[in-house]
Amino acid sequence: MENKANLYKAILKVMKAVKNIDKSMTVGSGANSYKGVADKDVKYQIGKAMEENGLAMIPIEVKPTLQIERWEETNQYGTKNKQQVFTEVTTKYLLIHESGESIEVVGYGHGVDTQDKAAGKATTYALKYALLYTFMVPTGEILDSDKDHSDTIETPPAKKPEQKLRILKYGSKQWDQLTERIGKGETITKEELKKYFEITEVEKELETLNIF
Repeated sequence: MENKANLYKAILKVMKAVKNIDKSMTVGSGANSYKGVADKDVKYQIGKAMEENGLAMIPIEVKPTLQIERWEETNQYGTKNKQQVFTEVTTKYLLIHESGESIEVVGYGHGVDTQDKAAGKATTYALKYALLYTFMVPTGEILDSDKDHSDTIETPPAKKPEQKLRILKYGSKQWDQLTERIGKGETITKEELKKYFEITEVEKELETLNIF
């Protein structure tokens, strides 16, 4: 078996140097948003520690899988062609020490985009998590397991399902009629919708339908 003592010592030094990386990035918006660790933070903090300990990582293999979905969407402005590109990749990197010792590191990533950025997102994701997992770097808040236990944290009450749209004056039949008109390309004004809905609750939903 090839002796890789210098490489393993350098990996341990990087693990000691990078104890945690904060989740400084907000992904998405509204109720579906969440905190994530930024790619630039991972590359900067781990990359700096790698450089100081004589390590480098280079990609040696990328195996992509591509799925493209295309469809048509019609609104009052006409019909448009839409597409969504989903790319997932399995990757290999060579982790090299200045002594000449090296090992292969594997990664996996996926990305979604409407144009040509899915592959870039997937490979960025793969490298980011290959670095985090190779050097066992935790991200975000680290809880003290001696103080917080699953059986001592109060379970929040289950939320009742909420309807996206709340009809105030009429039943769902009127909503079906309105959506049918939208499907035919008719323009529905805010003033008209105020007869049926509380406009402040549905305005965002209506914007996604390209009514206004």
